[in-house]
Amino acid sequence: MNKIPSVDLREFLSGDPEKKDKFIRELGKAYEQIGFVALKGHFLSDTLVDNLYTEIKNFFALPDEVKKKYEIPGIGGQRGYTSFGKEHAKGRKEGDLKEFWHFGQYVEDDPVLEAAYPPNVIVEELPRFNEVGRETYKMLEKTAKYVLRALALHLSLEENYFDRWIRNGNSILRPIHYPPITEEPKNAIRAAAHGDINLITLLMGAHGKGLQVQNHNGDWIDAIAAPDELMINVGDMLSRHTNNRLKSTIHQVVNPPRELWGTSRYSIPFFMHPISEMPLDCLENCIDEKHPKLYDDITAGEFLHERLIELGLIKA
Repeated sequence: MNKIPSVDLREFLSGDPEKKDKFIRELGKAYEQIGFVALKGHFLSDTLVDNLYTEIKNFFALPDEVKKKYEIPGIGGQRGYTSFGKEHAKGRKEGDLKEFWHFGQYVEDDPVLEAAYPPNVIVEELPRFNEVGRETYKMLEKTAKYVLRALALHLSLEENYFDRWIRNGNSILRPIHYPPITEEPKNAIRAAAHGDINLITLLMGAHGKGLQVQNHNGDWIDAIAAPDELMINVGDMLSRHTNNRLKSTIHQVVNPPRELWGTSRYSIPFFMHPISEMPLDCLENCIDEKHPKLYDDITAGEFLHERLIELGLIKA
């Protein structure tokens, strides 16, 4: 496959059984073959998208000493600001050429879980920053819920199978700023080749060149979404849970041509995580003689902890 397939969530939500089945088939095929789709018909309005980009550009334009007020020690970067070059891909020493912010879950009706998650960090200098971030978080979480319902049906599970695991899940909205490149990078790119940790990732801002996806032949394909599309990919948790039936595809964000080094790039992924207790044991209906069990049993919380150590965000 040399192109990212495009699907429309409105078909799944249409109430028409044929359109719903078509969406499930197309989504499932894409995630089994390349692990990425471009999705139309999501719940983000153009106004909300514009407002979010305005707010995050304003934040990243703040002086470094102001931004660093919001870098919270001891929580592995789970909330607030992470400064330039702090994070690196698994297996690499060079820090990625980016800085980012994390909005986390807004827990409902679960005081124990609310106490377990770090609180969201409030930016005093930008009164609308946190409000717009919260609204975007909720709309992306809603979109992700229906994508996972479609995947549950594709996997011959009950449609609401994932609902209990993702409600109040440890999901993260991450606005990223890739600043202008001012000197020849030393073996570093904006985001080195990696797979995502989580169930699925919903990406805003994949409208220009930069994001690349590796297909099964090892070729790098440009992943460019239309302005009204989100790029959505399978993460390692979902790949593991389905015994690699659904593919968590390696992807990267490459540096632009030298003539564009002076420009910033903004990208906003939403990492859909379940609650920590979710078992990621390989689903029985994804195991057979041709597809033996590939992974040991583990919970989502245990898996996330392992990966945060590998990424250099927390210490072992």
